Amino acid sequence: MKLLFILGDQAVGKMTVGQEIMKTTQFRLFYNHMTIEPVKEIFGELRWETVERLRDVIFEDFASSDHYGMIFTFMMAFDLQSEWDYLAHVTDIFKKHNAEIFHAELFAPLEIRLQRNNTENRLKHKPSKRNLEESANLILNSKYRCISNDDEITFEKYIKIDNSNLPPDIAAKMIIETFSL
Repeated sequence: MKLLFILGDQAVGKMTVGQEIMKTTQFRLFYNHMTIEPVKEIFGELRWETVERLRDVIFEDFASSDHYGMIFTFMMAFDLQSEWDYLAHVTDIFKKHNAEIFHAELFAPLEIRLQRNNTENRLKHKPSKRNLEESANLILNSKYRCISNDDEITFEKYIKIDNSNLPPDIAAKMIIETFSL
């Protein structure tokens, strides 16, 4: 069992790179909005406790399965201890099943992320992002640091990629080759 976290800021391309990795490996993709969207639809609002409980069920069941591996995309706020704790929590679920853990961080400047916010693929898979003005405002007004500082990351298997000018398949190939996935 393997778990690949793809970390990064809003609209950096986490899901799209994950989709590309899934095309050429045996990994399954679990992007963060796969639990966010149904919770928002059912409750009419975002309930993080419900999202996290749903994710835990999926993580537990997947980690104990005979699947090769999972890609999980996560908008990481590196300046919040709760985010580090959440990564550790998910890692622990998989480690109980002897999973190998990998971390890939994507980053791109604000202008590029604002452009990517409007892509057909993003809007197709993330209905809550279809209000483009609201979605852009979330990006513009983010109060968290979603890019790691130099030497902040101590993960054993980690890569940081500036995917500003990289097509998603090339960023995916870099991750696949770096970790021999």
